[in-house]
Amino acid sequence: MNCYYPFKGLGVALVTPFREDGQVDYDALAGIVENLIAGGTDFLCVLGTTAETPTLTSDERLAVTKFVIRAVNGRIPIMVGCSSNSTVTAVEQVRKYRIDGIDGILSVVPYYNKPSQEGIYCHFREIARASDKPLILYNVPGRTGVNMSVETTLRIAREFPNVIGVKEASGRIEQIEQLIAGAPDTFKVIVGDDSLAMEAIRKGCAGVISVIGNAIPRTYGRLIHLTMEGRHEEAAAIQKRLEPLYGLLFKEGSPCGVKALMSDRGMLKNLMRLPLVPVSEALHNEILKGFEGITE
Repeated sequence: MNCYYPFKGLGVALVTPFREDGQVDYDALAGIVENLIAGGTDFLCVLGTTAETPTLTSDERLAVTKFVIRAVNGRIPIMVGCSSNSTVTAVEQVRKYRIDGIDGILSVVPYYNKPSQEGIYCHFREIARASDKPLILYNVPGRTGVNMSVETTLRIAREFPNVIGVKEASGRIEQIEQLIAGAPDTFKVIVGDDSLAMEAIRKGCAGVISVIGNAIPRTYGRLIHLTMEGRHEEAAAIQKRLEPLYGLLFKEGSPCGVKALMSDRGMLKNLMRLPLVPVSEALHNEILKGFEGITE
């Protein structure tokens, strides 16, 4: 198995912009992709949670993925989300996305069902066997209802060489440390929480998959890259500025907060698909005030 690992540094979980008629706004999406690449983003995550993927049709998901591949044109790596709480469905998705231009598959722990650790292992075993792309596991217990244990993650990592990493969004630094300490050399940990990225990268994470990076890729990317370069005092100064702001973007759901910020910067329309709705006027104003002065 090739040990090349494409997902390091600043990864951004792409939002999906919409038009007033409810359709995907591909013009806005093209602009967002260009801004991210120009801003120093290292890789993109398409069809993640931030993309409102559960509200996209199967045809829209494929169309968005192909559009982003064309827009990126090989300039940075792309991972695409293929997830379901049905193992059969997840495997079907993985096979459907055997597309040139995709560098990896991101797949979340089955949600709602609350499977046992053995069930989680068996779920990812089937996906790993079906995938011809490198696979990144995604642990986000706040959304799935169950935490994939360190033992289960490392068991999968050791048994399936094409499983090259995990997006760890448990919010538990101790769990991240245990994963890094026990992981094979070919398996990397990516942090999934913007606010924890600096600390997690200092402890050995390969990078972050970010929400805030959609809106401020240069500022947040500088924090990530300074940390990776060991320039911790400079990174800490940026972190101090952003620390009070991370929570604002998630206060009324994600990606509602970051879309509010992006809309005021002319990047997209402040539109979501139900059941998500725009943030309240009070929070919107709080977000704008908080990010005032971060001009990129």
